[in-house]
Amino acid sequence: MHKFFTGDKSNARWKEIYSKLDEIRFKIKELGYVAETSFVLHDIGEEEEEENQLCYRSEKLAVASGLISTSERTPILVIKNLRICGDYHEVIKLVSNIYERQIIVRDRVRFRKFKDGFCSCSDYR
Repeated sequence: MHKFFTGDKSNARWKEIYSKLDEIRFKIKELGYVAETSFVLHDIGEEEEEENQLCYRSEKLAVASGLISTSERTPILVIKNLRICGDYHEVIKLVSNIYERQIIVRDRVRFRKFKDGFCSCSDYR
């Protein structure tokens, strides 16, 4: 079990985690993903900087860590103290499909199971 914060580099494997995030970012963009920068909490001004802010959020760090730390097809569990945002929801749907993983996310409202590019909540936010 690991704890992450946005932009966190305290994990001993942070370089591998960030490398995996870069890989994820590349793969999802190939599928047409466009970052939903409306979910950035502070107006940074630059679109690219807002995308970077979204990329290194704690929940994405947790998923990347799960991908590099477990064997293929092993489910990943992420527990979050806040409700997940729409951008994260879309990214995790894509990640579950690309990496053929079941990703279970427990936020403050509900459990969501992402598998094969779909979410158990039927995209209810």
